[in-house]
Amino acid sequence: MMRLQKILSRLQRLHPKEIDLSLNRIKNLCKKLGNPQDKINCIQVCGTNGKGSTISFLRSILREANYKCNIYTSPHVKIINERYIYNDEMISDNNLADLLTEIEEVNNGQPLTYFEALTAAFFLGCKEYSDNLVIAEFGLFGRGDAVNILKKNICNIVTSCSEDHLDWLPKNERTIERIIYEKTSALLDTNIVIAKQSSNEIIRFIKNNISKNKAKKYFFNEDYNFVLKENDFFYYEDKYGGLKIPKPKMNGQFQLENASTAIAALRVLENIKITDQNIFDGIKKANNIARLEEIKSGKLKNLVKDNMLLIDSSHNPGGSKVLNDYLQTLDCKIHVIIGMMANKDHEKYISYFKDISSLTTIDIPNQPNSISGKDLREKFKNIPNVKYQTNIEEAIKSVNLDSGDVLLITGSLYLAGEVLSLN
Repeated sequence: MMRLQKILSRLQRLHPKEIDLSLNRIKNLCKKLGNPQDKINCIQVCGTNGKGSTISFLRSILREANYKCNIYTSPHVKIINERYIYNDEMISDNNLADLLTEIEEVNNGQPLTYFEALTAAFFLGCKEYSDNLVIAEFGLFGRGDAVNILKKNICNIVTSCSEDHLDWLPKNERTIERIIYEKTSALLDTNIVIAKQSSNEIIRFIKNNISKNKAKKYFFNEDYNFVLKENDFFYYEDKYGGLKIPKPKMNGQFQLENASTAIAALRVLENIKITDQNIFDGIKKANNIARLEEIKSGKLKNLVKDNMLLIDSSHNPGGSKVLNDYLQTLDCKIHVIIGMMANKDHEKYISYFKDISSLTTIDIPNQPNSISGKDLREKFKNIPNVKYQTNIEEAIKSVNLDSGDVLLITGSLYLAGEVLSLN
């Protein structure tokens, strides 16, 4: 829709930087809007990996329990409207344009980053659905993130933390310790639910950062847990008891971790009434776009015929590790097509890929901040059978697939969006 596109273009020009980690601009703007963020009941979700899937599980369980949600996530995969869910529905072009127009008028040409404008618009939109639960992802670094201007919330969820977006940190502080400081030092003091982490060191850093926070804290392995039972079930346990839960339809063991985190959070929130049946049905029905998603029909699927086509938007080493834990469970040859953004740790990302049959690098269309497929191939030259193709379709056609082989497209959320649009 032209009107929406024009407003978005204007908003992108209000600040010279894409990201500027300070909160005074958005606080001033929200004050002029009547501080709509002060009137919401919010579950805030931060971390490096698993935020989107954890939110999908929360939303799905709450829907089963007849709770309506407003949800804010970023970035989007295909269209910007995906970031705005009100009353369990994605916002229309018209309504989003209305919200952004009001932001533009009230802001009156003052410096404001694009993300701050989008975030203020989300809070403003919550006014119409003020009784709903709000689930808001807060990104990059938490402490300076525009979503982090709430004075109160009902819960913080900290998903799996790993190294990503290091280019935003001072050169001598690009460490996991600094990342965890940024993500957790400014959490509000209600309930904090900490998901499974990839190392004891990370848990130690988190505990250290939140030691003075008066919140009730719930750690994976200490306060809640799960074990994989027979093929179709996993067993979840916390202080309220144990549940035998059907496995989600989303692929990968890590989704059991995300599901468990969502269950733990909802069970500690005593004002939210959910039944065991709501949990079973919600976990089973949850889905998340471009997270180990199988493409079952469409233009690109037709190119691979009977072979399985998977798309995954993992783009950092932590995501690569859990993706490859899943690939190791598949008893077949795996071919990978990959495109990445320039600021990622490409070598560490690819280091988790073991025993793949072929690797094809590509350019990500429409993304000036991506690394060219040729440069990526150069970085991956130690990997056997690595080649470059200019685009997604050529890359798919160039892969020699035998019966039973799997084709995976991965490396970037932006690439995932392009693949889904093309398909």
